[in-house]
Amino acid sequence: MPSSALAIVAHPDDAEFQCGGTLAKWAAAGCVVNHLVLTDGAKGTWEASADTADLIRRRRDEQVEAARRLGSTGKVVMLDHTDGELQATLHVRDQVTWWIRSLSPAVVLAHDPWKRYRLHPDHRNAGWLAIDAIVAARDPHYFGHHGLDVHRPDALLLFEAEEPDHVEDITAFIDTKVDALCAHASQFVTTHGIDPDDEHTRRTFAERVRQHALTVGERTGVEVGEVFRLMTGL
Repeated sequence: MPSSALAIVAHPDDAEFQCGGTLAKWAAAGCVVNHLVLTDGAKGTWEASADTADLIRRRRDEQVEAARRLGSTGKVVMLDHTDGELQATLHVRDQVTWWIRSLSPAVVLAHDPWKRYRLHPDHRNAGWLAIDAIVAARDPHYFGHHGLDVHRPDALLLFEAEEPDHVEDITAFIDTKVDALCAHASQFVTTHGIDPDDEHTRRTFAERVRQHALTVGERTGVEVGEVFRLMTGL
């Protein structure tokens, strides 16, 4: 059970989908949970005429509320890079490294960039940025202008993993995960498949999330689970 954790994700709601139960479990045990969201979420709608500036504001507020529902007591940081255009540049690595050093998490959670056949470029690049920033954060000769102590996390958990080898039992926290996902109301139609005027679709979404976690649990020896690739000795 880590003392602190940092979820580095491409978009608002990525952490809740991929590791929300784990973050809720850790937070309940006293872990300081932080979110670092790399993009502004501006493309999180199918409506061509949508007011993207308003959507960005909504998604920021939703991410803060989702973190609250998970029990997070750390920071929610939005870097606001353009959704869909995230690149694994030295500039963004510099930013992510700064936050790793500043927050000093015992565990980092991030997208697995090695997953084959991944469509979304933001997820790939967010994974590379997290990994490259972990390497930079531990070495004083990277980004010395930060003026911060170096930091080496104890572990990295990669979600959406091609070859997972670690399971977190989230049996007591699956409802918290669903509740946090429902904080992302702007995504009800686009991502969740929820009709805001139809309570049945909300229940169907919740059941879909629970069933996925149950299936993971059946395969890994727990009742309800989330799986990761665990890397230590960073």
